[in-house]
Amino acid sequence: MSVIDLMMPRLLLVPLIAVLGGCASSSVHHSDAAQPQQAVSDAPSTYDVPFAPGPPHLDGRMDEGAWAAADWSAQYGDIQGPALPAPRFSTRMKMLWDEDYLYVGVEMEEPDLWATYAERDLIVFHEHDFEIFIDPDGDAREYYEIEVNVLGTIFDLYLYNAYRDGGPAEHDWDCEGLQTAISVDGTINDPSDRDRSWTLEWAIPFASLVPPDARIGNEGPERARGGVAPQPWETWRINFSRVEWELDVENGAYVKRPNRPEDNWTWSPQWEINMHVPQHWGYVRFLPAS
Repeated sequence: MSVIDLMMPRLLLVPLIAVLGGCASSSVHHSDAAQPQQAVSDAPSTYDVPFAPGPPHLDGRMDEGAWAAADWSAQYGDIQGPALPAPRFSTRMKMLWDEDYLYVGVEMEEPDLWATYAERDLIVFHEHDFEIFIDPDGDAREYYEIEVNVLGTIFDLYLYNAYRDGGPAEHDWDCEGLQTAISVDGTINDPSDRDRSWTLEWAIPFASLVPPDARIGNEGPERARGGVAPQPWETWRINFSRVEWELDVENGAYVKRPNRPEDNWTWSPQWEINMHVPQHWGYVRFLPAS
């Protein structure tokens, strides 16, 4: 039975382990195409990640159990900063960690649950999606990107450098052992009703954050780091992005509204429409066990 076959109305929980599929290429959304840049008016966002009192249950309930130890982030804003209009729908997240995993929980208001890409490494940001960018040593190069849509389809890649610094992106990298759970309050791909929200939970293994066997030389500090977990009080550079499209309905199905760009809503502003400027990512500090 496929993921789509499992979808049912109202608070469906879909636990998923990422599956392998085909590769794809990046688009303007993730490249260094010329974009107007806003004046940087704020420091990057910060978040203190509590050490988990126990592994959180990935069940969509992020106000109870281990998740209760973590604070919600501020609401996400426009990727270009607060001078732009506030997002149409709310997005917030929380994080936990232990010796093995970085746990991420996200809550997204969404009136139109929509996704059709069901094969791994398709470019899921061509539809609604959510994304995390991780630079463990904060050197603004050698970083990881993981994206997911409401069906649980994963697009994950590794970059030696930002695109403007020559990249390239390695789509062969997979976040091995990634655990994903999605719950929806609504019905996916059904324009006949108004949906409410979806929640995403990730357990990202620290051991998976290792560069792939490269087609080009890669003996940088990220390979030497070896996928080890952070130490208490260590700080990583991380950012999150939500991609949202304006939709119309044709013949009972969602379609993108013509000639309308996507919205990009982020935890820490990027000051331009480009997630691949790691210097603007937020600071995530790992707290010791209490």
